Amino acid sequence: MTECEMLLDESVKVHGHLCAGQVLGVRMSMLGLRQIDIFDPKGKDKKNVMVFVEMDRCATDAVQSVTGCSLGRRTMKFMDYGKMAATFVNLATNQAVRIFARDESRALAKDYFPEIGNKYQAQLEAYKIMNDEELFSITQVRVHLRPEDMPGRPMRQVVCALCGEQVQDGREQRRDGMTLCRPCVDGGYCETIF
Repeated sequence: MTECEMLLDESVKVHGHLCAGQVLGVRMSMLGLRQIDIFDPKGKDKKNVMVFVEMDRCATDAVQSVTGCSLGRRTMKFMDYGKMAATFVNLATNQAVRIFARDESRALAKDYFPEIGNKYQAQLEAYKIMNDEELFSITQVRVHLRPEDMPGRPMRQVVCALCGEQVQDGREQRRDGMTLCRPCVDGGYCETIF
């Protein structure tokens, strides 16, 4: 079994099924980690890796599975951009690379497996064997991390003057001399029903 196949098996356990997004996420993570010189992300390097994911799709579960990064450990950051991309950061060296899945790879998948009628199945199989250059665009980047964005205990906690709920790590906003949470300033994703 290859390293990629083993990582796909692990990813399926996290995600629940194998799909083209899982293959992209595993391959993207393997490439990103190599690019930033992280070779043991769940072992000796686990405190040195952070990843920013730009999609809330299947590939994100694969990225979590391969890198060991998670929202709860504050080593995975979710950027709601709707793009099949992720940025991998080596916290020890400040190396960072953004990997974007090329749109052209979907069309290329048909060339690899023209006998497979289902385009998603063809993509799944093709993404396993396509070379990195066909699948991804790689960009060296610099990520500006604030101390309050790093893993570990909260650096500070404040109470919202309107709702009374606690806000951690600089996520509060100041309006009219008051310290407020984002939902009290901008409106939240839900509303209270009385």
